[in-house]
Amino acid sequence: MTESNIIRDIQEIHRDEENCLVFRKNVSIPLRNSSLPVRCNVYLPLSTEDGNKFPVLVTYGPYGKDIPYDKFFSGSFNEVNPEHRSKYSAWETPDPVYWTARGYIILRADERGLGQSPGFLDTMSRGTSECFFDVVEWAAEQKWSTGKVGLLGISYYAGSQWRVAARRPKGLAAIIPWEGMSDYYRDRCRHGGILSNKFISFWWNRQVLVNQYGLPGRSKLTFPADGPGARGQEDTIEGDLSADALSKNRHDQTEDNVVNRFRDDAYYASKEFNLEDIEVPLLSVANWGGINLHLRGNVEGYTWAGSKFKYLRFITGRHDLPFYYHNEVDIQKSFLDAFLKDEDNYGWSIPGKVPPVTITLRKGNVGFNNPAAESAFKTRTELAWPLPDTRYTKYFLTPEKELTVAGQKEIRDVKLTYNALGSIDNFQGFNFQTDPFTEETEITGHIVAHLNVSMTPEVLDDTEIEKDIDIFLTLRYIDPSGKEVLFTGTAGDGVPLTKGWLRCSMRKVNEEHPRHRGYLPHREYLSTDVDKVKPGDIYAVDVEVWPTNVVVEIGGKLILEVTSGDTQGCGVFQHNSEVDRPKGKFAGQNHIHFGRQMENYIVLPIIN
Repeated sequence: MTESNIIRDIQEIHRDEENCLVFRKNVSIPLRNSSLPVRCNVYLPLSTEDGNKFPVLVTYGPYGKDIPYDKFFSGSFNEVNPEHRSKYSAWETPDPVYWTARGYIILRADERGLGQSPGFLDTMSRGTSECFFDVVEWAAEQKWSTGKVGLLGISYYAGSQWRVAARRPKGLAAIIPWEGMSDYYRDRCRHGGILSNKFISFWWNRQVLVNQYGLPGRSKLTFPADGPGARGQEDTIEGDLSADALSKNRHDQTEDNVVNRFRDDAYYASKEFNLEDIEVPLLSVANWGGINLHLRGNVEGYTWAGSKFKYLRFITGRHDLPFYYHNEVDIQKSFLDAFLKDEDNYGWSIPGKVPPVTITLRKGNVGFNNPAAESAFKTRTELAWPLPDTRYTKYFLTPEKELTVAGQKEIRDVKLTYNALGSIDNFQGFNFQTDPFTEETEITGHIVAHLNVSMTPEVLDDTEIEKDIDIFLTLRYIDPSGKEVLFTGTAGDGVPLTKGWLRCSMRKVNEEHPRHRGYLPHREYLSTDVDKVKPGDIYAVDVEVWPTNVVVEIGGKLILEVTSGDTQGCGVFQHNSEVDRPKGKFAGQNHIHFGRQMENYIVLPIIN
């Protein structure tokens, strides 16, 4: 194909009177730094034909603007609130029929290098975010636009919002990143420095790579029905590219995340940005069940964004459905109306009117993947995050595998030993358990664990192979009847309260950094931070555990798992790469040490 073929106008215009909208397909958006366009679909209220203008809601992402939701993942589509199901619906994005009927324009763009947008495929990078910047400014300048643009979408369509908002495009007036990580390295790719490889592989191969611009046979691809996938895509309008051209036209996440280990590697550095640069009104929606991907990013994104008007909302449920719940859409619409239409009937734009934090309180064992049952969870507003009345309380681990505020019964030097390189099918570690709680206790906020660890390699030799320890932590809640309470995870699976991770060689903490907090140690994860692990040496480490919420009932218990690999609740987010966790480096035994100078504890945020 030639460049002239790529830049020609291929726009189609369809007037849909049944749904009261005009559908413009494959509209080409010019870019500042490329002769190649980004292509989008635009859905406009019919009255734009009479010169009426409306604010624009933009999504920019990799999953195919032309793939119908019911083809991408029919099982999910069939469960979506019927108000948001139409022939124009697409995975994780606002439905055009619903929003155009309420006075908005929907613009859905194929990210550069994907779908019908030519160019270099490099998801979540600075380069593709700059293209998103151009898309936003273009949308604000069109004759059918009021000049105000909002961003609304789930997961990837939320994560990309942080990046473009930090670049401050003209016309951007509000963003709602709904369950979207804000830190590519810490939230998504390398938990505590450990590669989260299984999800990256699943995501890349089923949802992104198969949608690359120019991929032959794209429209004929099929996948098992057990999850999302780029089914139903249209072939590239300009024709196919060769395998060599396709390879040269992309960065492959399954390869790049393996060979790049540190935040100062060029690969990770190219995806950095400053949350503090975000100034637009912000509603960050975090899901308590997103303990392996998005939860941390929504909380930290809210915390550090420089916006005058910013709000944090905690929800429960699967990642795909609550976005379309009637009450949640009402919240979305009222927020967008306030800043895109100057119609504020709720008080979002009045300083101090709306409490900045809304929490869903998880109390009782209602089961998981059951929206009706979860609707029983109550909500509460708060004036700050972390909650102002938090009492950070140490629960000590003991050699008897207790978890207690009293600490060790006697001070003695002892260690607990478990095998390294555990996995989801091979539990290696220990459970530390509290006594039954004697009064109802709310736990809401950030968690950190302090452990004293060492390792003994499988083979004692004089080779120069580096050694290391991977620490996996899981916090579980056992109800008064003795059953573990599992909550709804990202994909509808049952998950525990929360998880945390740390690679011991990446234990260095920068206490001078503005983002360092006692309840959340700040690590840079730079190549210069590596502190080697020597067999037999004991290391005191602080492990970040992602934030959580639970109301522990009278008679309920908590369990802290300390293991050497993934355990129940990780789902598709496993850390099982043999390249990242080679036997020569990790195999052997790990130890937790107890003694006079070696307290082990987890700090829990108790709400008074």
